[in-house]
Parts: sequence; structure tokens; C-alpha cells
Amino acid sequence: MSLKIKRLTTAQAIILFLQQQYVERDGKVQPFFGGCFGIFGHGNVAGIGQALQQYPSFKYYQCRNEQAMVHTAIGYAKTLNRLGAFVCTSSVGPGATNMVTGAATATINRIPVLLLPGDIFANRQVAPVLQQLESSSSQDISVNDCFKPVSKYWDRINRPEQIIAALPEAMRVLTSPADTGAVTLSLPQDVQAEAYDFPAAFFEKRIWHIQRSRPDKQALLRAVEAIKKAKKPLIIAGGGVIYSEATAELKKLVNATGIPVVETFAGKGSLRYDEPQNLGAAGVTGTPGAIAVAAGADVVIGIGTRYSDFTTISEASFQHQSVQFININVTEFDAFKHSAIPVTGDAREVIKELISLLKDYKVPETYRKRNERMNKDWDKQVSKVYQLNHPVPVSQGEVIGAVNTASAANDMVVCAAGSLPGDLHKLWRTRNPKGFHLEYGYSCMGYEIAGGLGAKMADPTREVYVMVGDASYLMLSQEIITAVQEGIKLIIILLNNHGYASIGGLSESLGTEGFGTRYAYRNAKTGQLDGKKLPVDFAANAGSMGADVIKTSTIPELNAALKTAKENANTTVIYIETDREERVGGYAWWEVPVAQVSASKKVQQAYQQLMEHKSEQKYY
Repeated sequence: MSLKIKRLTTAQAIILFLQQQYVERDGKVQPFFGGCFGIFGHGNVAGIGQALQQYPSFKYYQCRNEQAMVHTAIGYAKTLNRLGAFVCTSSVGPGATNMVTGAATATINRIPVLLLPGDIFANRQVAPVLQQLESSSSQDISVNDCFKPVSKYWDRINRPEQIIAALPEAMRVLTSPADTGAVTLSLPQDVQAEAYDFPAAFFEKRIWHIQRSRPDKQALLRAVEAIKKAKKPLIIAGGGVIYSEATAELKKLVNATGIPVVETFAGKGSLRYDEPQNLGAAGVTGTPGAIAVAAGADVVIGIGTRYSDFTTISEASFQHQSVQFININVTEFDAFKHSAIPVTGDAREVIKELISLLKDYKVPETYRKRNERMNKDWDKQVSKVYQLNHPVPVSQGEVIGAVNTASAANDMVVCAAGSLPGDLHKLWRTRNPKGFHLEYGYSCMGYEIAGGLGAKMADPTREVYVMVGDASYLMLSQEIITAVQEGIKLIIILLNNHGYASIGGLSESLGTEGFGTRYAYRNAKTGQLDGKKLPVDFAANAGSMGADVIKTSTIPELNAALKTAKENANTTVIYIETDREERVGGYAWWEVPVAQVSASKKVQQAYQQLMEHKSEQKYY
């Protein structure tokens, strides 16, 4: 019996294969790919571009920037708890290298994205081709080699039949809870268009079953023994709690035991903001209660967290002399951090077992009451910030309060870099597990609007509020056009504080007085960028891309604009100016190097403060 074959180009075969990939978890089967974002050039127009035109069932979306389209794919996959993904295709050269930042963002955040950059000719008959990076030491190199360190899987397809092995490997990584991230398949432009007799079975429907791995019994028992001895245990809820859909189980565990919870950026929403055991934001941008409890914790239970320096306060957070870490993580790499008792497994399944094994355990009553009191005290502080009544320009905290109050319980806020994330981490009252969507693993400026677009595509039932500062907006805002083009509504709150306010504040704390962080004309007298404010008309810019635009200056005007935006069908940008100097404030330190020698007394003082704080750092 002869093998059934399909004669297809490599690009056609890739698209046919991808649209037959499904995932299953907990009995629910769904297509894995939502489609393909792309910008065409000579490196992919006749290959992947032709294939997408031939197979319109694999939907193509036109984007404006290659980095931005990867951000959109990340927002989509993150919202779907990594059970769905997008393909991103670019031409050879700058189109490809534009995606490198997006690839790093995906990999650092453990989010699946499939990248298909065009590449140079595999047959090498024509070389150098337009946009080819030549090397005098090797012919087997292109700019796509830049993707290697920022991808979880990388391959170059030099023959059509290689995709028969490469695509299943790509899917293995993309659907792995432990190893996911950016996957890059570099596609030489001639190979994309080359035909081959592929086995027809390669294009049959394939379901990838997402396993919920269970922990080693002895490791789990060691963890339980440590918890039962604890007087002041603490749970750090990371993104793994949400990706595993373990929020209901976490609530049961903390309600039964009284163990308090602090939340990372990715883990915010693991509990409702008003859950009595929820101390709120963890680490550098944390609440006073979260910081105080972390400092005194004798057992720290990290669930689905990778322990970034923002979570650990640069390794100065946990001050108990004999603190013991227990790390529950689907990834062994993260489970072993801080010399922990590693409990490698799916967060939901491990928490379920802990609920049973800790049924007779409760924290001391005085500890429980103290933590519940700190939860209420912080909520009172949030209310004060929401109602600050700061004169024009208004405070950033008030803007957050207005948006939070206007949003429904099921809505979502999206943000990434700048001063907004720290304030949102402390102030946003999260009411559902998907209510807080922050990209802070890479803290990538420009993620906000593109990521919000992906989030809305993944779940159109929610209003998506994108909060973005002027600096991030100027980096990447073009996907407003894509949102308008596709009829995908976003509510974008654009805050103008005339520069890089977050780094400006950091600069001041380091003694360098906000140097280079304000958007101002060059001053002829000083020679520095400290002249008058730049007259950038953000509202006109957003309007030119097809968005409805509402300019506001006061909180009542902002409230009215938010109401109008809800009723609008089109993407709406609400502009407001905020006071750069009126900050919510922080309660913790973060290590950033300070010049050891300087003529500035402010820098000298900052260095002395650095040395004092470094004395609090510990090796675990």
C-alpha cells in the first residue's frame, strides 16, 4: 500500500500543520493557534504570505511593528493561561531583528509564541542577498541567530522535509507548562517556496494533552512537615497559580490554615484584594504589610514564582535567621531556587494535596488577626490615595482609582513599564484572576497597547483598560490602527507626565537628579535637556490612527470620559496629564549600582545608603 502524500511548498505545509494543532486540559479541547500576525517583505511574502492567502481558515492579521505583534501574541497567550498562542511572521533582516525583543519578553515570562522569521537563501547561489549579515568566518549565519539566546527552541529549516521533525518539537515546547517560551523557526526564503511530497498523515488533527504533573510524595511530605512547624509561614503567589487555574484551591488553603499570601506582578489576582489573608503586592513595590510579614516569615512557600529581584527585594526581603523555602513549581529550575524544598508539580494539584495534608494545621491566632488587620489597613490607605483630590495636574494614584472604580469586576487592566506598574501593583483592587495583566518579567516599554490588543482578542467579553505612560506610548502605539482595523475595542488611558517618571525617580534616589529623564527642549544656557516642556500633542496623534479621543484634565472629566468609553464601540483613548512629583511612594529598597566615587554629595550619600541596605542581603 503506497503512502498517501500531499505535494506542498514548505510554507503551505507549515500552515496546514499548525491549523490542525489542538490542546486539551481537564477534558477541554481547543485549537492552539488563533492565527498569524505578520508583516510581509521579500523574505516571506512568496512563502508564508502565499500560504496564508491560500488557506484563509488560518486567519492573518496585519500589524504595524514586528516587536508589537509579538507583544500582541504574548497578551493573547497570557490571557488564555498559555492554552493558546499566535504565530508571528516577518521578513528577513530588520523585520526579524525587530522581533528579538518580543521573543525575550515571551521567554522571560514563560509565554508561548511561535516566530517564523524569513532568512537568507539556503542554496547560497545568490549571496549576499538584500539585508544579509555577512560573516567572514562562516556562511551559516544570519541575523536570525540572534534569536538563539532568547528562544526556548530554535531551528533553521534548510530542507522542506526538516519540518516533519521540527514542527512537532516546536509544539512540544510551546505546549509545555515547564519549558514554554518563544519558539523560533528560521525559514530561508527559497526553502519556504520549495515543494515537497509530504506524508498526508502529517496534517491530521493532533491533540496535545497538557499534563498536570503531581509532586514526589516524599518531597511533599517534607514540605508539609516544615509547614506544620512554622509559626509565621507566608505564601508567595506567582503567575503559576493563575496559569494553573489554582485560585479557588489557594483560597481554600489559606482560609483553612490562615497562611497569609503576597502576590507578585504575574500572581496578582490569585486572591481577591479583600480576601482577609491577602496582604497584597510583594517585594520592592509591595505593601507595608507584605514587606513586614516577609521579613519575619520562618517558612516561605513560593507557588509558581521565579523569585525576581523585585519579589525578593534584591535578596533582602526574608530576614528570619533560619528561614526555610518551599517552592511549588512545575519547572524544576525554579523549584530549586533559594535552597528550597523543591516540590515539582502543577500548582493546582499540589495545593489540593496540601489542603488535605494540612487539615489540622492553623497559624497562631495572633498571627492571623495581625495579617487580617494589615489587609484592612492597606485598603483604607488605597481609598485615601483614590480620593486625594490633588489639583490639576492630578495624581497618578487618583487616575488608577478612577479607572478601577469605573471597571466592572470581570474587566482587565493592562500595563507594563514605567511608574504605573508599581502603583498598580499596590493600588489596583483585583476582583478576578484575570483582572490584572502586567508584563513585568521584562518590563518592556511599548508592550501596553499591543499586549492589550492580544488580551482583548483572547477574551472579547471583558473591557480591557490599557494604562500607558507617555514614554511607553511614544515607543509603540501603532497597534491602535490594528485594533481599529479589526474592530477590537480597547479603552486606553494615556497619562502624560512629560518623560520617564519611573527612572526619573530612581535617578533622584541615586543622586543623579533625574538626568536625561524629562521631555524638554535643550536649554541654550545650560546646554542640557532642562528647558521648556516639549509640546507633544498625544491626543492628535491617537486620533490620527482612527481612535476616538477624549481629552481630560480633572478626575470628574476622567470619570465622564470612562463612562463614554464604555458605551463606545471603537477603541477610545482618554488623555490626562499627571503630576510627575506626586508619587504613591515605596516601602522597600531595590539594588541599583551607585557610583563608588563622585564629585556630587548626593551621589556620595546615595552610595552610603546603598552600603547600608546591602548589609541586609542574604544568601539562601
